[in-house]
Amino acid sequence: MTLLSRVFGLIRDMVLSRLFGAGIVMDAFFVAFKIPNLLRRFFAEGAFSQAFVPVLSEYRARRELGETRALVAATSGTLGLILLLITTVGVAAAPVLIFIFAPGFADDNGRARYELAVEMLRWTFPYLLFISLTGLAGGVLNTFRRFTAPAFTPVLLNLVLISFALWVAPGMERPGVGLAIGVFVAGLVQLLFQLPFLGRLGMLTMPRWAWRDEPVRRIVRLMLPVMFGSSVAQINILFDTLIASFLATGSITWLYYSDRLMEFPLGVFGIALATVILPGLSEQHARDDAEGFSKTLDWALRLTLIIAAPAAVGLVMLARVLIATLFFGGEFGAYDVSMAEASLIAYGLGLMGFILVKVLAPGYFARQDTRTPVRIGVTALVVNMLLNVIFVVALVRADFGAPHAGLAAATTCSSLLNAFLLYRGLRRLGVYSPLPGWRRLCFQVAFGVAAMAGCLVWLSSISADVLAQSVADRVVWLGVSVGGGALVYFAALFIAGLRPAQLHQSQR
Repeated sequence: MTLLSRVFGLIRDMVLSRLFGAGIVMDAFFVAFKIPNLLRRFFAEGAFSQAFVPVLSEYRARRELGETRALVAATSGTLGLILLLITTVGVAAAPVLIFIFAPGFADDNGRARYELAVEMLRWTFPYLLFISLTGLAGGVLNTFRRFTAPAFTPVLLNLVLISFALWVAPGMERPGVGLAIGVFVAGLVQLLFQLPFLGRLGMLTMPRWAWRDEPVRRIVRLMLPVMFGSSVAQINILFDTLIASFLATGSITWLYYSDRLMEFPLGVFGIALATVILPGLSEQHARDDAEGFSKTLDWALRLTLIIAAPAAVGLVMLARVLIATLFFGGEFGAYDVSMAEASLIAYGLGLMGFILVKVLAPGYFARQDTRTPVRIGVTALVVNMLLNVIFVVALVRADFGAPHAGLAAATTCSSLLNAFLLYRGLRRLGVYSPLPGWRRLCFQVAFGVAAMAGCLVWLSSISADVLAQSVADRVVWLGVSVGGGALVYFAALFIAGLRPAQLHQSQR
């Protein structure tokens, strides 16, 4: 379901790139959507799920069903009212928020991007309320081992935005505002979609304000640091947007499209794996099963190495082919392809770090330890901000044609640092101990990646310039490159002796 969601996400971006290109409208839209989307990562995918699921898992394992229902009612009512207040303030303060997160827009002649972004944000900000409550519903379903419906829900966002881009926005005086309205509608649709599934579990309860309830206060205490610690990568990307607003028009859009391609394997694998292991880790911690806890982490890290390593190399080596095949055409020209390619290469180099952060963080959150990731997150964020300035200034002074790629490179470096510090912390705490066989696995994966890279180099040597090809030829060539590279990679793993049974044994 997560894969299906990401596929529709790419289709959505293909539609947007061809219809609106990389200009004022999309720069404004991506900023207006990025602000509530960042907060969504805090509440839906980040802080809330990481704090709520361990507490709910503990209740499910140790308490009666009625107490679990009461916890869901108290949490949904308290979170819902707080988010309603935040949403109201956000809509009213839209001009201030746009100035804070994209101050370069206010310096434009005519301030067209600024005014358009403000109007868009007033429509997109309520998305935070809807999607956060959707995240609460998804957390309940995941705790009860119902993963399909929450993973499918983002498909609805993409379907709604595609529909508004094709049939609603073109008929409006300001098409970008039509896209923003689509975000509002999509958030509401996703929330309503989850409710019947909660009903089947008997967890669709009447929300109530319960700020003074001990479990609610415990969730809030866990959320506050996690809001920062689990979303450092998103803060980094938003900081990139702030600096990019001062660069050439289109920089925000180029970063967005390259980030979206990096997010594809991150979402399909990294976020999905983190979502699946968190309830299990939480229950193992509640049962004091330290050995099982460590084995689950070891299993997840082995899967991460096997999947993330070739994905990162593929993103870097196929950056131009990917950008051209998915986005080139209509308002998105050859220059836009080159600019987005530069930032995608920089992001691709850090894919392993991005995924490891998602997989390692549950090792802390399942133990209800939120302080350690916060300290690590602060370190990574400071490093990212410093590198942002250093890289961009260096590239501008060197007259490099794509200074926005320096922002992506800085985010990559900070994500790798974040992952390393999270890993080192788990080892020092004695929570995770690698099982035997890691050295052999690293050799096997390195052999497979080298074979895959050789295949991609050979394929690129016999192909014509991708921009000179027809759409059909680009699609075929991308399919051949991805399929051929994957086939060679897994064949090489098999030759090197890797078998699925090795992963099953590590999990047991």
